[in-house]
Amino acid sequence: MAKRTAEVERTTGETAVRVWVDLDGEGAAELDCGVPFFEHMLAQVARHGGVDLRVQAKGDTWIDDHHTVEDVGIALGQALARAWGDKAGLTRYGHAYVPLDEALSRAVLDLSGRPGLVYNAELPRAHVGRFDTELVEEFFRALTSHAAMTAHLDVLRGRNAHHMVECLFKAFGRALRQAVSTDERAGGRVPSTKGAL
Repeated sequence: MAKRTAEVERTTGETAVRVWVDLDGEGAAELDCGVPFFEHMLAQVARHGGVDLRVQAKGDTWIDDHHTVEDVGIALGQALARAWGDKAGLTRYGHAYVPLDEALSRAVLDLSGRPGLVYNAELPRAHVGRFDTELVEEFFRALTSHAAMTAHLDVLRGRNAHHMVECLFKAFGRALRQAVSTDERAGGRVPSTKGAL
């Protein structure tokens, strides 16, 4: 199998982002975004997704973390799409439920070529540390749009905002791991009756 890796650089007047991903990695993460809680969440995606991930980002965090988080989502989405290519032989779909103490989240993914996010998370706090919890949705919206995937992401229950967000990122990682896995029965075909995604 060809190496399923990709690197994307994105530079704007607000951020400079570089993302590298290996879909067949070991869950290793090297992260330098200037947003500590967000780095902790990206590490969950890498570890539970079984992907190696390197992210370097410098942004206008003196304003807030929005541009950095969103642009990392854009670059990561583009890198994922490049890494999986035409999706021939992939499972395509992935789903996972992940608990973290009292919290439970679900992620359901389709590498459909059609960007879409359905996001349901009623978090009890506006911030985890200094991290604005509204940015969770912004990150996933940017990622799914630029990866051209459909994602249904739901925090089903919980009381602790940190736990709720963390188990959502873990669930996304586990679902991604399943979706990008090779389907041996597919015989290298694209997983669609249309023949293309």
